[in-house]
Amino acid sequence: MKMLRVPLLMIGLLLCAQGFAATEQQNKMTTCNAEATSKTLKGDERKAFMSNCLKAAPAADAAKPLTPQQEKMKTCNADAATQALKGDARKAFMSDCLKKK
Repeated sequence: MKMLRVPLLMIGLLLCAQGFAATEQQNKMTTCNAEATSKTLKGDERKAFMSNCLKAAPAADAAKPLTPQQEKMKTCNADAATQALKGDARKAFMSDCLKKK
């Protein structure tokens, strides 16, 4: 029984250590909160600002170029939209379009 305590204690410590690192969402929350405080927002204005700030994609993500697969999807999707395809016809078109390019 005593031999089992040490490994269990070590596993517990490892699991707890992971919980102490700030996640990307927590960092975003901190940044948005600091911005709202610096703008002295209160009440509904603060709620609206925080909501928009937390929903916004990070600036680094907006600058990422699309992968070739994403480019194919974008082009095929636009073509399907111009042809006003729906349901099974759209699925078949998208499948063919993605295979061709």
